[in-house]
Amino acid sequence: MLNMGHAENFFWTLESSEEMKDFDRSCIYVDNQFKVEDSFTALGSMYFIHKTLKNIQQYDFHVKNFKAVLEKNRYMGSLDRVTTVEKEKFPKNFWPDFKWSRKGFMRTRWIIHNQGLDLVNVHLFHDASNLIACNSSPSIYSANRNNALRYVISRISDSRQTVLPFFVFGDFNFRLDTLSLVQDLSTAADVQMVKKDSSNEVQRIIYEEKDNDHQVLLRIEEKLFAYLHQAVFREDNGRALLKYDKEVAAFHDVIREEDIKFPPSYPYSEEHAKPTQYMNTRCPAWCDRILMSHTAQDLIHRRDDGEK
Repeated sequence: MLNMGHAENFFWTLESSEEMKDFDRSCIYVDNQFKVEDSFTALGSMYFIHKTLKNIQQYDFHVKNFKAVLEKNRYMGSLDRVTTVEKEKFPKNFWPDFKWSRKGFMRTRWIIHNQGLDLVNVHLFHDASNLIACNSSPSIYSANRNNALRYVISRISDSRQTVLPFFVFGDFNFRLDTLSLVQDLSTAADVQMVKKDSSNEVQRIIYEEKDNDHQVLLRIEEKLFAYLHQAVFREDNGRALLKYDKEVAAFHDVIREEDIKFPPSYPYSEEHAKPTQYMNTRCPAWCDRILMSHTAQDLIHRRDDGEK
């Protein structure tokens, strides 16, 4: 897989760069065995430890004990025999109506400043079609992500290990409530639905402004979300759109999040000359997040309040 080779080169270039010289220990995990269909997740986690941090320990899930991290450790492959990481692909029968994909999670466990905690890298399911995503609120994709994240939280909180504060991070693929957003963006627009000739299936939805010479305001297709006034996603870090960011709210009983003070993280243009532009493939959203257990957030705020 060509892209996996590029990823590996990136990891090694980053690790050996001048900017990383003060990070004298590391643990790098790359699940790159794409031919092992039953377990391949394509996840990669890189942990760099600064030289000022002393007595950092990592958990061995096999012997059920912590050991000091003393050097740079690299693990590549299926990772199935690596005992300092717990990796799992979502079960094949989890969503029988959808294609099985390489989504899953990867957990490591640490002691830092005498505090135990879990760091969990997760990758949840994306919106396969913009048209389906705006059919209902919440969308069927949102429901799938909800089930998957509940599964992850259940797995890292079960009786196999002592429950510790945890941080869950990565590409959650959380999307805005597309139906509600589109309804609000198009209140002053005429709607035209274009269907395939051979069926009654909607192929394209076009929203035209009622005045302004019927300029196309929004165009939605399976993999197209082209909104005329894209600046709304960047102005004030997209704050006006946070009310449509609803997927995390379902987990407030077990998970918290710090305030979002950055613009939607996806899908930025792949053209280096347009670093702040979004592609017209999906509705911009805060897909990439850092969530945490209540106890983990308490740790952060305790240190912010001056406790060492």
